[in-house]
Formats: sequence, C-alpha cells, structure tokens
Amino acid sequence: MPQPEILTFGCRLNAYESEIIRNHTTAAGIDDVVVVNTCAVTAEAERQARQAIRRARRSKPDARIIVTGCAAQINPDQYGAMDEVDIVLGNEEKLKAESWLALENGAPEIRVNDIMSITETANHFIAGFEDRARAFVQVQQGCDHRCTFCIIPFGRGPSRSTAVGEIVRQVRSLAENGYKEVVLTGVDLTDYGKDLPGHPSLGNLCRRLLMQVPDLPRLRLSSIDPVEIDDDLYSLIETETRLLPYFHLSLQAGDDMVLKRMKRRHNRQDAIDVCARIREMRPESTFGADLIAGFPTETNEMFENTLAIIDECDLTHLHVFPYSERADTPAAKMPPVPKQIRRERAARLRAAGTARLSALLKSRIGGTADVLIEKANIGRCEQFLPVKLDREIESGAIISCKITGTDGKQLDATTV
Repeated sequence: MPQPEILTFGCRLNAYESEIIRNHTTAAGIDDVVVVNTCAVTAEAERQARQAIRRARRSKPDARIIVTGCAAQINPDQYGAMDEVDIVLGNEEKLKAESWLALENGAPEIRVNDIMSITETANHFIAGFEDRARAFVQVQQGCDHRCTFCIIPFGRGPSRSTAVGEIVRQVRSLAENGYKEVVLTGVDLTDYGKDLPGHPSLGNLCRRLLMQVPDLPRLRLSSIDPVEIDDDLYSLIETETRLLPYFHLSLQAGDDMVLKRMKRRHNRQDAIDVCARIREMRPESTFGADLIAGFPTETNEMFENTLAIIDECDLTHLHVFPYSERADTPAAKMPPVPKQIRRERAARLRAAGTARLSALLKSRIGGTADVLIEKANIGRCEQFLPVKLDREIESGAIISCKITGTDGKQLDATTV
C-alpha cells in the first residue's frame, strides 16, 4: 500500500509539525498523498517548495498533493493555482485531525483560516519522531514582534505558549520511549510564558522540566533572542549540565544601524555581552547565529561590523541568508543592496564561520565528548559539533569518546 510522503522545509518547528501531520494521516488512513510543509522565510525557500511540488507530481502522478506551512498560509491562492496542487491547508488546519479526516470527504481545495484570530496553542502528543535520534517539542507558537524584514508572524499568528504541565507530560513520555535528547522549539522561544497564568519564563519551564523528568539526559534549546534570556535560564546555564552548552542566537546583524532598521530588540554590544556572560558561566559553550547579508541600506562599513562580530562572539554555527524581499514588509520598501553584493557578503560571512568552526574543531583534539548517535557512526556532542566515531552504534545512544582528529568539518573519535 502506498505510504504518505511528507516533505518538510524550514525550521525545527516545521519538523515537529510534520510529525503531527504524519500521526494524523496515519490515523485517518490516508495513504497515497504527498504533503509539502512549506517555509516562507526567504524567496529561495518558496522556490524550493514549488520545485518539490512539481517533482512530486512527476514522480507520483496519481497521488494527491497537499500543500501547507507558512508559505501556504500567507499565499494560499498562489499555491492553489498550481496545476500540481490538489489541496491547500493553513498552519492551523494542518494540525487538526479533522482536517485530514475531511480529506476523504471531498474537502475544499483551499482551507486557510485567519491565523491572527488564533489565541491558543493546541496540545499535540507525539510519542516519537521518524528517522530522528533527538525529539522536538513545541512550547511556543507565533510572534508578537514585527521585525521589518520578516513575514513569519503573518504565517504563524500571535505569540502563544503551551502550558508547562503539557510540556512536562510530552517530554516525560519521550524520555520513557528512549529519547535521550529533547529540543525545545518555538517561533519566538524566549517569549515563552508571557500569555500564561503566572507568566512562567523559559528558564522556569526548563527548570521544572529537568526537575520533573530526571531521566532525561539532555535538554537543548533552539534559536533564542539574546536580550530575552531570563535570570532563571542564566542560572540553569551555570549550574545544570543537562542543559546543553550550545546556544543559537537570533542575531541577524552585527551593526547597530542595521539592527535598528531591522527593528530588532538588541544592539551589537548586547550580543557580545551575552556570549561573554554565558562563556564565563560555562567555558565550554559554543554559539551559533542567524545572519542576514545585504539588508537594505547596508553599507560596506555596516557589513564589516557584522563580519567582525563572528570573531568577537566566536560564532561557529552560522545560518546565513542573503536578504530576501518579502512582500508587504517595511524592509521591502527600503533602498535595496544589489543582489550580487548580497551574495558576495553572504559568502564572506559563511567563510568566516567555517574558519571559526575549523579552529574550534582543532582545539578539541585530545579531549573527550559525549556523542548522541544520529545514524551509524555519526552523531553530535554536547556543543552540537558533528562527530564521526570509529565504529557503528545504535541510533539514539549516547557514547563517551576520545577526540582523535578533524577534517575541518567534523571531529573524528574513538569510543572510550
């Protein structure tokens, strides 16, 4: 019997939601379908999704193609007009079991609600993740901020949080099912709890999770806003080894004028201070960052400030995007930087990040690490560095190893 195929683009939150979709399609008995869970963060992400839709139709001419995700939420008519597409589901609809049950009953071609009307986050219980050694748990959804370059709030809706008790229940179940690492995800993760009774912070959530699920060896955070790290989270960073020492910061730029025009909540020095404070608490910490190259009005001097912050913060895991105009955003109306310059600047940022990562990998030779095996002999250590072991080990296991070398991209290690 044909099996549902789910193609996921974009963030870890989409990866989590694709598992919810997988559960719903299985429960509904839906088989010969291709679900494309799209991303709208850049024009390139949308282009890749459209390519995937066309490939899916060529490879599975008889399957129904269902498009969902942020791009579908923001531009439902555009995807509904594609000859290859049978059904478009919004970001709210894709998470409802009844949406998938209705597919068997002649559902309309486009089912997309007003995402801004959503005020609560539905709880979705996931027992496991297909082909993944670590589990993702959504704790927050949506965003109340309006960065001038970003269209995602219009795809995700207002900020809303999942109750602490529901998150604890989910994480406890995952730990009981053998998952040794859980990643907390959200659109604006450090905004967690502001809409809940008592306003629990992200740090408070992490503390209660680790206390109430003592069998969970590793807790990891996805992207966080540097100026919204609360005191409870800082305290955990300093004292709780199960909270892993890798922090991916939503920086976007390293120049104050660019940050101001982006309408970000931090400045350049804030980012430097946060990294210094965390590194003083946990010297083994490593940092990643999202960076946009060629934001409108960005001069050479402004770009050099962003380039320099890679060294000043010692950023080793970079997600670099050439600026991409998003319709109906304020930044799209600002004087643009030529696309070729955007691409050149993005390449320089990536090269700087690669150099920092290579230096970090070399510094780890001779040391030890605990590696979560992802497949065969490949995994990641506490600092999210990729590690290749000298033998194959079952996926999901955590193995102590000695670092013996590096090729500049990953560590080589032998099991202890």
